[in-house]
Amino acid sequence: MTEEIRLSKILTGQGGDVADEAHDGAQNELHNQLAALESRELRQIEKCIDLIREGRYGDCEGCESKIPIARLQALPFATVCVECAQKVEELGLDSDGLDVDWGSATEFEGRLNDREISLRDIDVEG
Repeated sequence: MTEEIRLSKILTGQGGDVADEAHDGAQNELHNQLAALESRELRQIEKCIDLIREGRYGDCEGCESKIPIARLQALPFATVCVECAQKVEELGLDSDGLDVDWGSATEFEGRLNDREISLRDIDVEG
């Protein structure tokens, strides 16, 4: 392939090597995960705004006790106290009641000493 053709492919986005494609894929995955996190936090904030309007903000949705002010200062969109949050986490659910697969996040824990890992190594379902 001539230098001119190769440069043309690079400039038009048709070129690149496997490393470029892997980097682009990792960047896309990272952006998707960040967007999902931001979307989830926005839903939690909107839920708390509704609770404020109803006069129930600061009440634990699990045990109905008051959520400590220190927790609300640290996490203003918390809807459960620490004890209830721990119970939900032990059940393997997130705050929306959805299953969370923590195994995929910790699957490679023992291999960290052997090699570096990338985002592609961790299967994250969103």
